[in-house]
Amino acid sequence: MNICVFCGSSTGNNPLYASAAQTFGKLLAESGHSLIYGGGNIGLMGIVADAVLENHGKVIGVIPSFLAEREVAHQQLTQLEIVGTMHERKMRMAELANAFVALPGGWGTLEELAEILTWKQLGLIQQPVFILNSNQFFNQLLDQMRLMVDEGFLREENLHSLFIAHSPQELISMIP
Repeated sequence: MNICVFCGSSTGNNPLYASAAQTFGKLLAESGHSLIYGGGNIGLMGIVADAVLENHGKVIGVIPSFLAEREVAHQQLTQLEIVGTMHERKMRMAELANAFVALPGGWGTLEELAEILTWKQLGLIQQPVFILNSNQFFNQLLDQMRLMVDEGFLREENLHSLFIAHSPQELISMIP
């Protein structure tokens, strides 16, 4: 199964995030899943990719040319696709994915997660969407999503289409 991972291009301040990303990458490879991700060699992105590769897994990176030119493209991947824009990157990653996972990250991760959840709500994709809530990173975002339901801006069933795991092991066990 191809698992698309959205995550930070930095490692964050708490070493728990890097540890969870490394463990998740290792478990992905050991479970026979392939990683689809943004193609970078930095931050949690690079950690997940390296962990999959170190455990003999397949990694497909999709990166826009302007980021590849900044030398952040991971050069040791199974496959690296260079696309023109960020929009093309997200579309190509979605085309390849059988499931989506968000790990901690910043604006880019939040934007990717919001877009894929919107696509799911609109019926544009059917794949499951997961959050790895390492160190309770996503708790406030999940609270905001519950408020969106309570205030009538999000249907309960759309919130419940998002699966939450609290450890890499739990997340791997949830992926079909």
